[in-house]
Amino acid sequence: MVAAESALLVAAGLLVGATLLPLLRVPWWWVRSFDFPRLQILVLLVGVGVALAVVGGPVWALAAVAGAALYQSWRVWPYTPLARVQSLPATDSARTLRLVVSNVLMTNADHARWARVVRAEDPDVIAAVETDDAWVEALDAFADTHPHAVALPQDDTYGMAVRSRFEIVRHEVRHLVEPEVPSLWLALRLPAGDGADEDAGDETNAGDEVTLVVVHPRPPRPDTQQDATLRDAELVRVARALEPEAGPVIVAGDLNDVAWSDTTTLFQKLSGLLDPRIGRGLYATFHARHAWLRYPLDHVFHSEHWAVVDLARLADVGSDHFPMRLTLALDPQRQPQQDAPDADADDREDAAEAEDEAEDFLAEETPEEKAERTADDV
Repeated sequence: MVAAESALLVAAGLLVGATLLPLLRVPWWWVRSFDFPRLQILVLLVGVGVALAVVGGPVWALAAVAGAALYQSWRVWPYTPLARVQSLPATDSARTLRLVVSNVLMTNADHARWARVVRAEDPDVIAAVETDDAWVEALDAFADTHPHAVALPQDDTYGMAVRSRFEIVRHEVRHLVEPEVPSLWLALRLPAGDGADEDAGDETNAGDEVTLVVVHPRPPRPDTQQDATLRDAELVRVARALEPEAGPVIVAGDLNDVAWSDTTTLFQKLSGLLDPRIGRGLYATFHARHAWLRYPLDHVFHSEHWAVVDLARLADVGSDHFPMRLTLALDPQRQPQQDAPDADADDREDAAEAEDEAEDFLAEETPEEKAERTADDV
């Protein structure tokens, strides 16, 4: 019994430590990585807490485990169906955009399987990341139904591509932090709704331009000692670039960050975008091969012009990520009812610090250090 209690106390200490570490405002990968498995840590905390109670563990240990479990529950709670939704359900679905976003996994050669899953969803827009030349060719299978396309193939896992039924009015490739890591900015023309009189200036039904941003920032990685500095700065700069946008906006992609992290929360506050996951569920998309170790890494955020028709995680496509499908409706009735996040002075100071840290990191990095850091981008 003494040995069992000692083992449980060690486990409790490790789990409480894993809960406290992300409170440190540092970009180190070994700290920030504990942002990811909050649900898994919560389950382990509950198990260890129950076991400690059974063996009569000390009160201080039970209190520490209970406090850590409550904190983890508080962080995960918004991403359960028990919480209040942030993105309201649509009341008018006459004008919709159905998007599938997918990290295809560049080395995944099962292009046909991926195409079958995506085609079955009948999306208006397909956004894919980790696309090389072979994957861009695979997306060409949608040319008959999605004639508008922008492709940016890369062989380092940072390629991206979009196929759309809707007209792509213009597009721009931006490198906000690193020259190797792009983001894709598109203006789509959403068709006018049934019965719309564009000549009459019908603001609610005329064909709107929709801003779609596809992102895939560099992740924190333990194998290359790569911290979160560059990812954090990328998300801050995407958010800041969106602040002047007055029309409908969608941001989609593999953010290499979990929905409940401080960085993603800051991104939402700066951009004013809504998260359709909140109040609906976790929709954990990574890792597709390990059911016990999954996190919500693939995201779609939207401006308050939109309301949610449906949201789903799709079937396995051979990637290490599951695709996500989100159907949004331009809903003028819902727009004034939605409570978009907003940044305060402290948030803007945090954002400026994130950008400064990234600039300092890149300025001080030697060519040899960069080569070592990016050597495994495959």
